[in-house]
Amino acid sequence: MLQGTIDQLTALGNAIRIQRKKLKVTVVTAAESAGLSRVTWHRIEKGEPSVSAGAYFSALAVLGLQAGVQTHQEPTACHEADCIPVQIAFKEYPQLKFLAWQIHGTDYITPKEAWGIYQRNWRHVEEEALEEKEHKLIHQLQKLFEG
Repeated sequence: MLQGTIDQLTALGNAIRIQRKKLKVTVVTAAESAGLSRVTWHRIEKGEPSVSAGAYFSALAVLGLQAGVQTHQEPTACHEADCIPVQIAFKEYPQLKFLAWQIHGTDYITPKEAWGIYQRNWRHVEEEALEEKEHKLIHQLQKLFEG
């Protein structure tokens, strides 16, 4: 593997680690949100080339980062309106809270869990009652998990 490629992956892993720490998110929470194991997450933060590109992009997405094709630039943080929270608060999304009535003992869930709840229970969503923020979250989750 070319040294330049290794250097870029190391820089990408470092940017991911810095953003995760900046957001005060644990490795376990970040990994679960991205649908990855904590071991894979640690390998990503080290910039290991054997980790799949999809895993790197999942890590970027849950931290609100974007990878570009421009050279010598670190991934940039997304605009607040375009970010998916690493932990989704029920109190901020009324329809999600309604759909997840059976979940007790936590105020937050991962994006993957939220998407699963929306998918399984969509027939119960009152679309006309969706607030703009929640509508945007659903759209962002769909893009993340369905491409």
